[in-house]
Amino acid sequence: MATNEDLGSELTSRLALSLKATAALDSYVATQTDAAHTQNNDRGHSPLVEGILFSREFILSYQAVLLGLLTIFAVRHWLSWSWARRRQRPLRTYPSTPKRLTSVNFEAHDGNVDPSEASSASSTVLGTPPSLHSSTTYQAGERLPLLVEKEPVATRWQLKRKIRAFLIYQPSPVPIIDRVLPSNGTTMAVLAFLGLQIFYVFYRMPLSIPLLFVFADRTSLLFVANLPLLYLFAAKNQPLKLLTGYSYESLNIVHRRLGEVMCLLALLHSVGMVGVWYTILRPTGFTLARFLLIKMILIGVGAFVVYELIYFTSLGSFRRQWYELFLVLHVILQVAALVLVWFHHHNSRPYVGAALAIFLVDRVIYRMVLKIRYTQTSLHVPKDGGTAILCANLPLARKRQSWNRIVGGHVVHGWKATEHIFLTVPALSRNHIIQAHPFTIASKPPVGSDTDAKIKLIIRAQDGFSADLVRHAQGHASAMVRMDGPYGSQNALQLLQQSDLSIVIAGGSGIAVALPLVWAVQQCRQVHDLEAKPKNELFSKIVLIWVIRQESHVSWLDTREIQDLKDAGIEIIIPPPTGTCGHPDLSGKIAALISDHAVSYENVKTGVVCSGPDGMNRAVRNECSSLVAQGHDIGVEVEKFGW
Repeated sequence: MATNEDLGSELTSRLALSLKATAALDSYVATQTDAAHTQNNDRGHSPLVEGILFSREFILSYQAVLLGLLTIFAVRHWLSWSWARRRQRPLRTYPSTPKRLTSVNFEAHDGNVDPSEASSASSTVLGTPPSLHSSTTYQAGERLPLLVEKEPVATRWQLKRKIRAFLIYQPSPVPIIDRVLPSNGTTMAVLAFLGLQIFYVFYRMPLSIPLLFVFADRTSLLFVANLPLLYLFAAKNQPLKLLTGYSYESLNIVHRRLGEVMCLLALLHSVGMVGVWYTILRPTGFTLARFLLIKMILIGVGAFVVYELIYFTSLGSFRRQWYELFLVLHVILQVAALVLVWFHHHNSRPYVGAALAIFLVDRVIYRMVLKIRYTQTSLHVPKDGGTAILCANLPLARKRQSWNRIVGGHVVHGWKATEHIFLTVPALSRNHIIQAHPFTIASKPPVGSDTDAKIKLIIRAQDGFSADLVRHAQGHASAMVRMDGPYGSQNALQLLQQSDLSIVIAGGSGIAVALPLVWAVQQCRQVHDLEAKPKNELFSKIVLIWVIRQESHVSWLDTREIQDLKDAGIEIIIPPPTGTCGHPDLSGKIAALISDHAVSYENVKTGVVCSGPDGMNRAVRNECSSLVAQGHDIGVEVEKFGW
């Protein structure tokens, strides 16, 4: 049995070799381990080398697993997309004679709101479905339930409903630190990914002091193997959206958790190497200073410090307090970390090169060249005094290049509902020249026949950039800006397009998401109506609920914009301001809307999209979870920017 001194002598002479290419290790094993197997007193040398060799081969399967998962998500996405295009949702048509919908009034939690006042902002939808007992004659082909009560559902469907409800549900924030948690479905997916990381760290890992170096080596291998994936999740322009339908903001939570795991891997690698020195090298007279001053070790310490700085400056508390500083540090530290890892060990260079290529293509080629647009914009401060409205008229390009179809063009090629741009206003100050801040496009998305389009941004004053912009808008009517984008996914739009009842809920500036979304859904249904139904009939129902804090926030939208929505048959509900009347009962309103629609039709599919504060998003999500558990077919999407 080999002693610590034997392993220490071997490790001292081959510390760098252990991290070299597999071919070099194969050569070493060919010349050394064969002799070790013929001499019993040397058999202790082989576990160290064999452990390192196994890690080298095992880590290659990690990339294969990632490719397999990507293939599964891509096939699922494209099959779903193809199925949705072939299958037209059997949307119900309503009688051509207009009927008025009796809305359920909002009631503020404090009970001080007059019900008539609460419903004063609601519009009336033309063509809403009559009640079950109406004497109106239905068109041929429509189905009416003979009984309101539905037949009992089989046990397996009850279990399926409970699982869906569980996945939709969003737990309360973590006490004390007040950390907002995602939905259970997102949490389960993230935990599964973290489980994959744990598996690759500990599978066939000899947990013994003499072989501590194998553990330190395995953690470093997994760290560098994750580098390209980390940068791919963060890139605004990447193929994952095309392949899976998930844009970068949807993947942001995985990017953060993966970054945290990699910081932990770097810590374990560093602790493991210090443990190797303490247990094996120190007894041989190898001092800690001498160990740390080895070039490879010294550069590795620098890389570890930089990655830990990235972690601490990426914490939510730091981002909220110093967002602009976070943006600058995140880019500078990432580049510095890649350089240090590159020089730390040459075997990491293929992974570092891939990560650096992703970073440069996204940041330099796309975000600084291909997707940049400079334009003159008008600035306006509405009645509330704490918001800037930025508008610009853009001529649209008639033809897209092939690369536009892969990752999307810039704003002159148009945009889609819920997409956002990164805005830079150099006129504010020198510091703002290199800053780019995300804002959702709040104007109607252009259609194919449009030759120009109006782009509108609603920017609420918080701190830093937004506050500076509002102050600038108070004294200037226009500004030259740089727009980078658009970016975003179409999951919310696709959900509503496949639903009988579409409910869009906006809180405050979340109207920037809601307004283009309801327009896009309405335009899609108008196209289907013209193809399949007479012009005096409407498909399904769209409801927009806008919760505002102050009455003056209504001025963010033009009167004409609201009237156009009403004229298009979209029901608009604006409860009394929460600043004076308390929060509306959104849960009760959602349940009432879904129940009313379900009375007239069987198998009603409802799509709910919410964009607002964390508390509102959670309340809406959990109400939908409760309704799913009761048997309703509901899909939920929450549009929340992921920073």
